[in-house]
Amino acid sequence: MTKTSMALLAVGGLIVLGSGVTLADSSKAPAVLPPGGAGVLTWTPEQQEWGYKNMEKVNPSRVIKRGAVVRALPRAAVQIEPKFAADGESYDTASYMRAYRASGVLVIKDGKIILERYGLGRGPHDRWTSFSVAKSITSTLIGAAIKDGKIKGLDDPVTAYIPELEGSAYEGVTVRHLITMTSGVKWNENYSDPNSDVAKEGLTQMEPGVNPVVSYMRRLPREAAPGSKFVYKTGETDLAGILLSNAVGEPLAQYLSEKIWRPYGMEQDGIWSEDLAGHERGGCCMSMTLRDYGRFALFTMDQGKSGAGHVLPEGWMQDATREHVSEPPYGYFWWLTPGGYEAEGIFGQSVSVFPGEHLVVVINSAWPAAWDRRIASVRRAYIDAIRAASDRSR
Repeated sequence: MTKTSMALLAVGGLIVLGSGVTLADSSKAPAVLPPGGAGVLTWTPEQQEWGYKNMEKVNPSRVIKRGAVVRALPRAAVQIEPKFAADGESYDTASYMRAYRASGVLVIKDGKIILERYGLGRGPHDRWTSFSVAKSITSTLIGAAIKDGKIKGLDDPVTAYIPELEGSAYEGVTVRHLITMTSGVKWNENYSDPNSDVAKEGLTQMEPGVNPVVSYMRRLPREAAPGSKFVYKTGETDLAGILLSNAVGEPLAQYLSEKIWRPYGMEQDGIWSEDLAGHERGGCCMSMTLRDYGRFALFTMDQGKSGAGHVLPEGWMQDATREHVSEPPYGYFWWLTPGGYEAEGIFGQSVSVFPGEHLVVVINSAWPAAWDRRIASVRRAYIDAIRAASDRSR
């Protein structure tokens, strides 16, 4: 399966809630909420514009609390205006955002903002959903839990933290296998198939007292030896979140607040959507401001150093963003790209980090499709133009 097809299916295990509506005014809450969970895949453009800013009003969620001090993101004296050609058209930032329904573009160079724009009725204080960008944050928190001694190491068996998986195909699977999606457990991520694993995982409470994701996943068979085969599995990113919260003994939103949100100085509370059992989804659906996406990227580029000291083990980010899987190039829930690493979510969410260039690029969008290869190629051309313009701005 390609990176593009995997991204399309990244929210497959979500819970369907509510009923649909077409919004007359995207700035106002609808009389009937748009469908939550997997229903977001069918939202109209108007529903996207309202819903992506207000996911906590659509899905059950927890708050990621900010602290008292906000980390400054000063505006550089020189701002960039990248221009580029792609797919037979010429673009600048304004025309790119109009054409591809971007709600926000943020570029940070050497710790200063060199480009910040908003669209779709969004402003600097409006949050926007992450979709699968959350996966990369979950893997970063696993690093924090190792630093804290809550997880002994990546070669620990997952059954040590989710004992309900004992006797299943997850016997012999390690934390490392889980966060590189190489468990060897059989999985069908075909969202168009109503009988696929991704369509059924976590949708019903199968066993009293057991998280429905765990209940489903422990019934799956093995198809390959652990570590031998990469298969994109939405369910396993949710398992990683359950493993993490079991290890640290607190909700993921609280741990994220303690480790990153408060000490690194995020400007607003974040939001993290929950599964059927009221557990934050390790693989999906945080909401934060555009600048807080940028601050998280800077946190990773700073090697996990915050006001509270080093949050991550020494060398964690280098290890997390090196090639553990070659096809596609993949780290610990991070996509690898020439010169950097990226977190991606469907409908056009991306956080790109280029450490050697001291550069962060955040793009939030409401694409007309969960994934579109042509639109993605234009976004790549735009990011390349941003990199070139930022280099000239020195």
